[in-house]
Amino acid sequence: MTVASQSASCPLRALHISVHGMVQGVGFRPFVYRLAVQHGLNGTVANNSDGVAIHIGGPSEALARFVEALRAEAPPMARIGRIETSRAESLPMATGGETGFRILPSRHGARPSTQIAPDIALCADCQREILDPANRRFCYPFTNCTNCGPRFTIVKHIPYDRPNTSMACFPMCEACSREYHDPLDRRFHAQPNACPVCGPRLSWHDGEGRPLPGDCLPLAAQALANGQVVAIKGLGGFHLAVDGGSEAAVATLRQRKARPAKPLAIMVRDLVAARRYCRLSDTEEALLASPERPIVLVSRKERAGLAEGVAPGLDRVGVMLAYTPLHFLLLSQAASPRALVMTSGNRSDEPICTANDEALRRLHGLADFFLLHDREIVTRVDDSVARIMDGRIRLLRRARGYSPVPVPLGRPTADILACGGEMKNTFCIVRGNEAYLSQHIGELTEAAQFDFFRESVDHLQAVLETTPARTACDLHPDYLSSRYARGRTTDCCAVQHHHAHIGAVMAEHNLAGPVVGLVLDGAGHGGDGTVFGGEVYRADRGGFVRLARLAHLPLPGGDRAATQPWRMGMALLHRGLGPEALDQPGLPPSLATVDHTARRIIGQMLAKGVHCPPTSSCGRLFDAIAALLGLCLESSYEGQAAMLLECQAGLATDDEAAPVYPVALGEDSGLLVIESAHLAELLCRDLRAGTPLPVLARRFHLWLAASLEAAVARVCRHPRLDEVVLAGGCMQNRLLYETLALRLRQIGCTVYGGEKVPMNDGGLALGQAYTGGFSCV
Repeated sequence: MTVASQSASCPLRALHISVHGMVQGVGFRPFVYRLAVQHGLNGTVANNSDGVAIHIGGPSEALARFVEALRAEAPPMARIGRIETSRAESLPMATGGETGFRILPSRHGARPSTQIAPDIALCADCQREILDPANRRFCYPFTNCTNCGPRFTIVKHIPYDRPNTSMACFPMCEACSREYHDPLDRRFHAQPNACPVCGPRLSWHDGEGRPLPGDCLPLAAQALANGQVVAIKGLGGFHLAVDGGSEAAVATLRQRKARPAKPLAIMVRDLVAARRYCRLSDTEEALLASPERPIVLVSRKERAGLAEGVAPGLDRVGVMLAYTPLHFLLLSQAASPRALVMTSGNRSDEPICTANDEALRRLHGLADFFLLHDREIVTRVDDSVARIMDGRIRLLRRARGYSPVPVPLGRPTADILACGGEMKNTFCIVRGNEAYLSQHIGELTEAAQFDFFRESVDHLQAVLETTPARTACDLHPDYLSSRYARGRTTDCCAVQHHHAHIGAVMAEHNLAGPVVGLVLDGAGHGGDGTVFGGEVYRADRGGFVRLARLAHLPLPGGDRAATQPWRMGMALLHRGLGPEALDQPGLPPSLATVDHTARRIIGQMLAKGVHCPPTSSCGRLFDAIAALLGLCLESSYEGQAAMLLECQAGLATDDEAAPVYPVALGEDSGLLVIESAHLAELLCRDLRAGTPLPVLARRFHLWLAASLEAAVARVCRHPRLDEVVLAGGCMQNRLLYETLALRLRQIGCTVYGGEKVPMNDGGLALGQAYTGGFSCV
């Protein structure tokens, strides 16, 4: 129906409409087209640097319904930030004076402000097509449409059009071109659109990189079933894959990758397969099957066929569903194992591989075979990791599916580049009050990772067409990220580590403060010569005051203690029971197994206070308890002791753990102090009495939550503060977080924690931007 057929009594008018947000590459223009035709309206729609521009005209009532439906009926992957509407002076007309509605070519502006869509998991429609023998995309591993497929990993510039992506080198065949240009087809302007005739292709190679003949997917499935390691080029990088049900295959992968115990993620075909191995809540199932398809930490079933070596000593496992047609088709092969370990395709302390030649070189000796394809990965993006805690989705690693969707900042924040920390690094670019938190970069301790960091900063700045004049970084002077920030500009703001942790949660929840910030982590650069890690603050965007802390423990050997929890066990015994407790007869059985000479040296260091800096670190307190209980004396990965302790605590109930160890609060130099020395005596007593380890682990968790609640209640009194921010890596502990949040709510506090932004160091950059961008607004 056109305007000409409308009743003459209905007044005509025209509008200019600008739609801002994530509205490119998600089927928004064809949606506008169909909506306009449905309401009998004339006009045009086009992508531009700000989002989507609409010039539309027709009867006033129809226009009103159209504008209302723009937001209410938008495509599922669209994220509308705002809609701006203004009256147009003339009614739009199509070429030659004909009425109707058209989709115009993209228009470029001076600087883009549109958002970039993340990579989107395989949709149900495309899945049906690749399983249909009668469909021309049957078994095609690069099938996609406007509702799914690669986005951020293939884009070089915006607007998000095919010439600006790595698909530019694949000219569409006639059939694909018809789909691409048909506004009523779901592949209209799907930039990665392709088929077996014109699109990317797979190739199969041996461990030396030599191409091998045959059907790639069945060959890869058979190799995996035979216990071999296959390097698979995916969406944002390579995975190393093995049979998740084979202890031998998992052990081989661990040995080759020098990853003795760190948990490995598994990928399964669908929810039916996931239920075979895991106990899933409705919320966890919805998250697993969401368009983002993160790795989700869920409860594993015993004796369900998953190798114990996937997550040694833990009751939870990271699971993800196949999120590309390539992964889905591989897991659909008759020979394929039902669960595949999928770990990042790299060596320790290196970024994930993206290019074929790079993978063949760097993964040589790790992989027995390589499953490659010829579509370029423009941007490295790892898998996201999430966990359900306190009834909310909490991202532990923000990457594929979530990055680079910006965090809208509800408070004015200057344009700034925040460079994050050293561990779990991300960076953040604020542009126009939107915070673009980068994908997970990793540990900035080696040159290759630092190159990846700089490469990613340059790419996101190029895509956003912005180079902020101001930078922010961690207060620690030796981090590579801090050096980079200071080297870019003299206008650099150094943000204290814990202030950034608090700021990240405040930014996500639009808080200006003041709030009570409770930060529990491994180590943060303090300002008093000690190592922070278990602190309570009064904070706002402009600053903070430290109000309380965990009691200091000596850190025998400095950073070495973080990889040898037995040292922290010795430190807690020394602090709580004195030097005599370190003699052989008085040691808990676990510490008695440590080399006698090593124990003697640490005992001397503790007695003399040599190379034993004091720390309030909650992470190191977890290490001490885990060591005393014999759960972890040597850590092979970050957080291992705490994860094993949490796992044990989950095997007991609150009733079984009663009575809880007593809370003891003290004071030092005006700070409230949560005393912990008495735990040594209580734990040793209970160990001698034969108390089960799960009961002791849970008692510690309940004691810690009760102690933190008592400290917050004390510092909240004058002046009254009732908004509490929970942050830091230790807050990823579900039992601790949920117990603490419940207790705080019971005393009248409103509790905030990271959800779309990690509470660990992966969120630091957002907090640095929110606080550092505040002082110059």
